[in-house]
Amino acid sequence: MQPLYERLAQASADEAKGIEREIALERKRSGSVTADFLLKRGVEALERREPDVAIEHFSALIDHAPEVAEGWHGRAQAFFDQGEYGQALSDLSQALNLDPRNYEAIFGLGTIFESLEKPRQALAAYRLALKAHPHYENAAEAVKRLEQGVGAKSL
Repeated sequence: MQPLYERLAQASADEAKGIEREIALERKRSGSVTADFLLKRGVEALERREPDVAIEHFSALIDHAPEVAEGWHGRAQAFFDQGEYGQALSDLSQALNLDPRNYEAIFGLGTIFESLEKPRQALAAYRLALKAHPHYENAAEAVKRLEQGVGAKSL
């Protein structure tokens, strides 16, 4: 996965879209049919806005394959949806230990910090997400929005 992240950090905006798709596909492949199935079920539950069900699937995935970063990331999203920010932060920390350049997980940190009314920490997280993926539109918009309120100086 590291070569994909390295390419993404250097890619043009057009190239970045294709690399994003490659990274997304790679994240879905753990090498275990069971783990991939649990990940798929967890993602589907998130899409249906059923965080309780998603937590069950992602927890089973984490029990089965704790080295799969997307299990931790997905469960963090479900905890966030329930307003369980502490648990979401804990899971994002584990996801980022396993996959430090996961720009979506880094963006998730920013989202949680914003929800906790910590704009400086949120801005720092969004800037880290942009460092990993310079063309990540959600992070760029968040940085622009927060810089107006927090100030443009580096943290």
